[in-house]
Amino acid sequence: MFKYTIRRVLSSLPVLFGVLVVTFVLARVIPGDPCKSILGEKATPEVCERFNREKGLDKPIPVQFGVYLKDLARGDFGDSIRFRRPITQILVERLPMTVELGLAGLLLASLIGIPLGIISALRHNSAIDVATMVGANVGVSMPVFWLGLMLAYVFALLLKDTPFWLPPSGRLSPHLSSIPFYQVWGWDFGGEDPPKLAQFFANLYIFNALITFNWEVFWDAVKHLILPSAALATIPMAVIARMTRSSMLQVTSLDYVRTARAKGLPERAVVLRHAFRNALLPIVTIIGLQLGTVFSGAILTETIFSLAGVGRSLFEAITARDFPIIQGFTVVIAMGYILVNLLVDLSYGFLDPRIRLD
Repeated sequence: MFKYTIRRVLSSLPVLFGVLVVTFVLARVIPGDPCKSILGEKATPEVCERFNREKGLDKPIPVQFGVYLKDLARGDFGDSIRFRRPITQILVERLPMTVELGLAGLLLASLIGIPLGIISALRHNSAIDVATMVGANVGVSMPVFWLGLMLAYVFALLLKDTPFWLPPSGRLSPHLSSIPFYQVWGWDFGGEDPPKLAQFFANLYIFNALITFNWEVFWDAVKHLILPSAALATIPMAVIARMTRSSMLQVTSLDYVRTARAKGLPERAVVLRHAFRNALLPIVTIIGLQLGTVFSGAILTETIFSLAGVGRSLFEAITARDFPIIQGFTVVIAMGYILVNLLVDLSYGFLDPRIRLD
């Protein structure tokens, strides 16, 4: 297992480098000038010449890439052109929102999609099966931006002043604020700023509220996350339901499942302990692959629901041609995607004892 993990990590490095190269080059060859995008009417030729010289944008792309790699090797993602702040600090502030939204969307998609797929497979060609698959096709077809607007319209406007009202934007209500756990526990950092890792976990509002037992903040954060996570989870939910149905149909037709039923085992044991456990491999694989859908959908979802996350920041950075943010955020997202796929591969050895990764 250890050797396999090392091999997978090493094989991921060229992928990460390729993502970095493509992102770096594309960000600079697409039409648009960072100086004009950021300064607007003040972007005279003289000002832009000085601006590009200060930011190192007047150098050839290979030279800029070499400088960027040198800084990246030291763990420095550079500074934002527009905000003039370190990218690492912006990531600490924005990434927790996207992590919460992505995990909530993927969890919701799995908790609903897997049972629907199982029920659809067990009731093959029935009305339930047809309705589930039609619903899955509709879910795949609905754009995230349209669904998000419809959910906000229904639950924030039509259901206003009812128990079913849900907040259409933001992470917390205006009268609440999430207190960092290191302040609650009295951690002393000698008058300096807390480590970036501590700040990152402190900005995970749900996690922070759980470990500090602040239930008012916890339920308020969950309530604010329902609509965006529902909009984000629709497409992955449909894909997971269809994959679960297909995998379960394949497994339930095998001899050992028929033998388990012939031996008189309860249907629940046959489905969960025999069929579902052996159908898990493709389901886990598709859940891991849906992480890319979640991250791409987060850009629109965060914009619609006014959430200050990585997706919305990345969209704004692309619009403003803020190259360091585009590069830094893309590298972090690629690293997260590679990590999830590594965990999926490692899970195969636990889900199926016949698989020996080494």
